[in-house]
Amino acid sequence: MTSRWSSPPPRPTACGGRPRLKLVQALPGQEIIDRSTVNAWHDGRVREAIEATGRKKLIFAGVSLEVCAALPAIAATAAGYDAYVAVDASGTFSQAKREAGLLRMQQAGVIVSDYATLMVEALADNAAAQSGALYAALDMPFAVLAGQVSAAYRA
Repeated sequence: MTSRWSSPPPRPTACGGRPRLKLVQALPGQEIIDRSTVNAWHDGRVREAIEATGRKKLIFAGVSLEVCAALPAIAATAAGYDAYVAVDASGTFSQAKREAGLLRMQQAGVIVSDYATLMVEALADNAAAQSGALYAALDMPFAVLAGQVSAAYRA
């Protein structure tokens, strides 16, 4: 996780602030890379952290779809990674900016999707032990059925 500041400001701002506290609470112990670059990919520490995982498929989201999510995803794609952007997990400041960001990402080869589809795609197998928890966390109507199917496979 990266941020423009390691400690949120005292009041909400357009680029983070208090909403980010929930993310920090959901990911205890996760290092936050405090950076000044607009494009997270341009910070060497961010690239090193990504490279250290050994993963080639990356999922991005951000406060602003067209900047926070799009710019590093486009750069990662250019660097040979499979970059995905969870569109519905990213904000925007206007519909025009959102549409321009989506077009730009698609032109660059970034894969755009929604967060639930990306999570299910990463799961890959409804019989996996973590499938019940994943579907419950998604809190979607089909999640109960999928969780029951998963439990039946494990039985």
